Amino acid sequence: MKGPAGELFVDDGGVGGLPVVFIHSSAGSTKHWAAQLAHVRKTRRAIALDLRGHGQSAVPTSDESSVEDFASDVAAVVDGLGLERFVLVGHSLGGAVSVAYAAAHPSRVAGLLLLDPASDGRQIPAEQAQGLMAVLASEAWLQVVEEFWGPMLAPSKPEVREQVLGGLRATAQSAVRSGLGSLLTFDPVAALRSYPGPKLSLVTDYNQGPDAYQNLTSELPSQKVEPVTGHWVQLDAPEWVNGALDRFLASVR
Repeated sequence: MKGPAGELFVDDGGVGGLPVVFIHSSAGSTKHWAAQLAHVRKTRRAIALDLRGHGQSAVPTSDESSVEDFASDVAAVVDGLGLERFVLVGHSLGGAVSVAYAAAHPSRVAGLLLLDPASDGRQIPAEQAQGLMAVLASEAWLQVVEEFWGPMLAPSKPEVREQVLGGLRATAQSAVRSGLGSLLTFDPVAALRSYPGPKLSLVTDYNQGPDAYQNLTSELPSQKVEPVTGHWVQLDAPEWVNGALDRFLASVR
């Protein structure tokens, strides 16, 4: 589909019920949602998209994108598909993108489910943030990101680690830098408060700090991910995520 910054890849299938739209993490893709798409499509329509620069979507000419820019990719897809109302599910960066879209279009979003969403990057000291962006623009970017993600992948099975790191290596440097950099200025608190609909955050042990969304506002209910998983919960524990998704969908009108 045509997007604001180039062609966007969309995986669309299933019929009936309130549609569900899935948004992946930085250096992720629609493939991260394979188990959820297959599960949800048994009873309703489910859509996943590759954000600009990710998966099979076009790499934009600009090296800079905001969380709101990524949310405009979501807008282009749901508008292009004629979806009037739907549930948004976002993981990591995709959680921030989902929050941004819901804040801008609250009447379109029937429910907001966040899966280990990104933390509030504004709390990173300015000097540290500038250093991060400089490293992400250097030849050392891939090694640095892999080292940063190492602890978050430690509980994962080898095949999950390989899938996540393989996706990272296949993603353009500019897209990774843009995705991670967009989180440094995004205000998740104001966005969450602008969306009055049902919302829930499913969080791992790595997402319990003061910069975690659920600790920044009392308006976001949260639930601890019960199995021991890494950050890529839907790959580590697909059946658990599917069950949690079913319960959330059952609560959305």
